[in-house]
Parts: sequence; C-alpha cells; structure tokens
Amino acid sequence: MSSITIDHPDHGANGKQLWGHPIGLYYLFFVELWERFSYYGMRALLTLYLAAPLLGDNPGLGWDDARTYSFYGTYTMLVYLASIPGGLLADKFLGQKKTVLLGGILLCIGHTVLAIEAMWAFYTGIVFIILGVGGLKSNISTMVGGLYKAGDDRRDKGFYIFYIGINVGAFLGSIATGWAAVQYGWHYGFGLAGIGMLVGQIMFMYGQKHLKGVGEYEGASDSVNKELMNRPLTKVEKDRMLVMFLSFLIIIVFWGAFEQAGGLMNLYAQNKTDRYLGFIDFTVPAAWFQSVNAFFIMTLATGIGSFWYWWKKQGKESSSLFKMAVGVIIMGVGFLFMSGASMQYQETGSSAMYWLVLAYLLHTVGELCASPVALSFITKLAPVKYASFMMGAYFAATGIGNKLAGALGAWSTTLGEFELFTGIFVFCTIFGLLVIAILKPLKRLTHGAEDGSPEVAMEDEGYSRPDVVKE
Repeated sequence: MSSITIDHPDHGANGKQLWGHPIGLYYLFFVELWERFSYYGMRALLTLYLAAPLLGDNPGLGWDDARTYSFYGTYTMLVYLASIPGGLLADKFLGQKKTVLLGGILLCIGHTVLAIEAMWAFYTGIVFIILGVGGLKSNISTMVGGLYKAGDDRRDKGFYIFYIGINVGAFLGSIATGWAAVQYGWHYGFGLAGIGMLVGQIMFMYGQKHLKGVGEYEGASDSVNKELMNRPLTKVEKDRMLVMFLSFLIIIVFWGAFEQAGGLMNLYAQNKTDRYLGFIDFTVPAAWFQSVNAFFIMTLATGIGSFWYWWKKQGKESSSLFKMAVGVIIMGVGFLFMSGASMQYQETGSSAMYWLVLAYLLHTVGELCASPVALSFITKLAPVKYASFMMGAYFAATGIGNKLAGALGAWSTTLGEFELFTGIFVFCTIFGLLVIAILKPLKRLTHGAEDGSPEVAMEDEGYSRPDVVKE
C-alpha cells in the first residue's frame, strides 16, 4: 500500500552494513520469516481442522466440505483486503514501522487465542489474525525498500533475500505445525504458530535501532507530494490505469485457481491420498504438502528468473503481461495432474502422493512467472497520485481470487473433483491464450512503461518527477 518513499539522510542505507546490505534487512528478513511461519502454519491446518470429525483421537469442527471451502475463501480474502486499511493507516497516521509493530501485536494475540479450545476463541483469533496480517504484510515490504537510497542497485538483491525469508518461513511453518497437530492436537499446532509470531515480534522490537529513519510517518503536507497529487491525470496515465484494471482480471483468475492449494487440494491430501511410506512405517501429515510450494520456490526461483533474463536477451516477448499469461497457463496445466489423481482414486480408492507433488511443481513454476512481475507491473504503471490506491486494488484483486478459490472448492462437492480440476485446466489455458492474443494492443496502452524509465514517459507528457521511489 505505502508505495511512495522519499529518501532521507538517516535512512538505513547509511547505517551499519552486514554482507553488503543494511543490517536492518536481516531483522526484517527474520520478522517476515516468523510471520509467514505463523501464517502458513495456521493456513496449512485450517481446512483440515474445520473438516475433521467432531469425534475421534484429534477432533475438529466437523464441517462439511462446502462450508469449509467457503469459510477458507472468505478468510483468505479478508486477509488480503485488510492490507488496504493497513496501508492507509501507515500512510495517514502511523507510518510503516509503527503499523508493522501494531500488526505483530495483533497477530500474537490472535494466534494465542486460537490455541484455546473454544468456538469463541476460534472466531476471535481469526479476526485478530486478519487485522494483524493487514497491518504487517502491507507495510514491511515498503520498509525493505526504505533501507536503500534511490538508484541503489542492491535494492533488488535485498528484496530477493527478503523473499527467501518468506518461503523459508512458509516451508518450516507447514511442517512444524502439521507435525504438532498430528502428534498432540490441532490447538498445539495453532499454538506453535503463535510462538513463531512471538519470536518475530521480539526480533522486530530488538532491531528498532537498526531501522532508524525507515518506515517513519512522513505526514501529508510536504511540497513534493502536493505537487504530484494536485495535477490531473494525463492521457498516458489514463491508458495505463486501464491496462492495470485489466491485469487485475488476470490476478483474480490466477489466485482463484492457485489457492485450491490450501482448500480443495489440502483436503484431497487428507482424505483421498495414500500418504503411507511403508519402508519407514510413516504416514506423511497432509499439512506437509503445503510446504511443497515454498520448497520449489526456494529451489527454482533463481533458475526461472535466469530463464526469463536469457529469453529477453534473445529478443523474444518478455513483457509482464506475457509472463503473467504464461504463468496462468502453466499453473492450469498443473491441474491435469490432479485430474490424473482423481481418475486413480476412482479406480483404486486412493491416489499416489506424486500427483500432488507434480501439481504443486507446475503451480510453483506458474507462480514464479506471474506473481513477482504482477506486483512490479503495478508499480511501473501506477500514477503517483493513485499509487496507494492501485496497490490496494492489487491486494483486493488477490483477495477476490482467494474467495473465488473457496467458491470453486465448494462447487466441487456437487460437480465432482475430476470435472473441476479438468475445468480449471481448460479455462486457464484458454484465458492465458486470449491474453497473449491481445497482447499488442494492451502493450500499446502501457506507453513504453516497461521499455524504459517511467520518468521519461512522464516528462514526455510535460511533467517531471522528483527523486521519488516507488516500492
């Protein structure tokens, strides 16, 4: 949300360095690692807990699948939508640093309450987690950018390091909480997620001395912001706004399919997948499959990034819209493996684990093509006066995609899983090809935003931009 950062002399770039980067980066790295540990750890258990029988060794809430998918979709949608007020709170009142601190406190409360075995605690904890993620997630990335001065070529490397922290946390969280839930019960798993968040919060508070001048509240009265905000949009900016709104449709489709991971595919792993490893007499917890995506991101991100770099050097199409369309198609193809799993289940009464692993592999490749460039695309095209609004719209589109994922999962209870998995593959493939077919007119509307510096295009319209960095 908070996408405008103006450099100040006391920014972390001038502070203590470690391994070529401001030491504050590593504090933010571990804060985000533990926040993602808690979030993805809880996410891995949520649908399993909701659908688990009321009676048994590890009782859950006993909800039917349709209700479970609907709740999961609503929860994940609200998590992303909460980033809008979280960003506005930072922009208008507190600054990113204080809002991240507040979000962390709310998350600690939410996870602690969720560990209590009572329905009031379950719903209360969910509300606190939604509010906490909204305050933290929408602002901590902006703080990473604030560690570097404008034009500092270490910035991209810093974000790459930060991104690794996200996925290490997601990987470890799913495994740790999944193990605790199987061994001791659901609420021990939720409680372990809370401990992870508490560790992250302590690290953030301890690292404040390394974050001086980063994420502080700047106020809304400086002359730079006034000059940028009070002028009308140019034709170039209006065209770019149109392209961005169209790109949100791609985002909704992508996450509507991708987020079957935490809902439909999570319960499929629990109920219809043979997870027993006979040679070591061990049954793989269903929640562990939620770590597969993070593992593939950590191992494949550099290779896929290098491929697109090589692809561009060959003079081939490499625009953000093209990558997003290709990502949707590849992710859709991954659902063919789930169609194969469904066919095997219908024939034998269970399906092999490799179907899920192969599906997550293709989903991850699709994510690495589409997701990173989507956020970058928004920051390249968004007019300065609507930068926060467009970032909020991006998160809103992601939230709508998550709600769509829940609705599709619920639909599988009547349509059938094979039909739904195959239908997602067909739709994503056709949708991605349609985007590629109209790529040229869409690129014209960007007015070269990806071919060079956006500042140049703005100056061509008669407006110059001061030293402002968009994160």
